[in-house]
Amino acid sequence: MSKVKVGILGSGNIGTDLMYKILKNDGPMELSLMAGIDPNSEGLMRAREMGIEASHEGINDILADSDIKIVFDATSAKAHIQAAEKLRAENKMAIDLTPAAVGPYLVPPVNLNDHIESKNINMVSCAGQATTPLVHAVSREVPVQYAETIATVASRAIGTGTRKNVDEFTRTTANSLVKVGGSISARAVPVFNPAEPPITMVNTIYTVIKEKDFDVDAVKKSIKDMVKNVSEYVPGYRLKAEPIIDYRETPWGRLPVVVIMNEVEGEGDFFPKYAGNLDIMTASARKVGELYASHILQKEEVQQ
Repeated sequence: MSKVKVGILGSGNIGTDLMYKILKNDGPMELSLMAGIDPNSEGLMRAREMGIEASHEGINDILADSDIKIVFDATSAKAHIQAAEKLRAENKMAIDLTPAAVGPYLVPPVNLNDHIESKNINMVSCAGQATTPLVHAVSREVPVQYAETIATVASRAIGTGTRKNVDEFTRTTANSLVKVGGSISARAVPVFNPAEPPITMVNTIYTVIKEKDFDVDAVKKSIKDMVKNVSEYVPGYRLKAEPIIDYRETPWGRLPVVVIMNEVEGEGDFFPKYAGNLDIMTASARKVGELYASHILQKEEVQQ
């Protein structure tokens, strides 16, 4: 089976977990190179132990390898803005795991095929990947006036990169609830919980419905169908309780509000299982990478 060579830019926790996910799935991708900037990083060390070429020259070795077609950027928003044009100039497709949002937002169960020819797509944020599908599940059945998500994650599962970019992550998540989720307006609230032992990621989603009368059963079924779709590539993604539908006073009058609570447990590839917020990012990125790799192989087959 032909495979598309891919590279990971960034040898931190996200890049390392993504490496394990790519290697354990026998899909259309072949991980060719992991690149970082710290020669002593654990990620580069683990890559070499797994038989993967590793470089501490950053993006340079990735740009120099013409066989690498897809690059997963697991660095930072600031770094990706600089890397995006360099990757595009070398005709490499970028899957951006930072909140830079250079390219369009992509949330696999919602718009996986919408940007198949794009050379740069953005994976939003961990909260965006966890909550946007649920907002979309409601909005595809009934118009959503407003969506608010509260993502509560273990403080131990929040790295320095996320802490430095928390404003960007928050804005990007809220934008995804509108642009991909289908809500007219939205707000995202992150909560970093320092409890010990660390908690599993828990998300609370509120959606204000524009219509007072709607098919409640259809909305609940849509939510459960979406959870099933996400759990196909994130096995620890599940509802914590039956969705609640209640009438409340809102800025738009007394309207129905759908309340959804879900949790995300990781697979434990590199991250601990409580770090479902990180796991859903790398699992989503792998799924997107497989789609783009398959698309590249199909185009090459047609050209031959």
